[in-house]
Amino acid sequence: QVQLVESGGGLVQAGGSLRLSCAASGLTSSIYTMGWFRQAPGKEREFLSRITWSGGSTWYADSVKGRFTASRDNAKNTQYLQMNSLKPEDTAVYYCAAARSPARGYEYWGQGTQVTVSS
Repeated sequence: QVQLVESGGGLVQAGGSLRLSCAASGLTSSIYTMGWFRQAPGKEREFLSRITWSGGSTWYADSVKGRFTASRDNAKNTQYLQMNSLKPEDTAVYYCAAARSPARGYEYWGQGTQVTVSS
């Protein structure tokens, strides 16, 4: 099992920045990739980014490419999402997730952290 805890959400003005953290515990050696997702009220969950745990390769959704940067610190079992140039439409609950392999998909999810961007 892998447990995930997000932190770093909050209220920020448009154009501002936030950095989200996701601390993993438990069987972290089994993690293949970690991702970030968000869900706004009345909308479906949206994929934002993913990072491979060993090599650090990253992928991003077009909606956040160039503004958000995913990173990880293996020693701390933590992944991060640096969010710059935030827009009101970025307001959502942000979740981190972990997958043990591409075939398994994201099996483990954090509880979410609220990000609110005011105009």
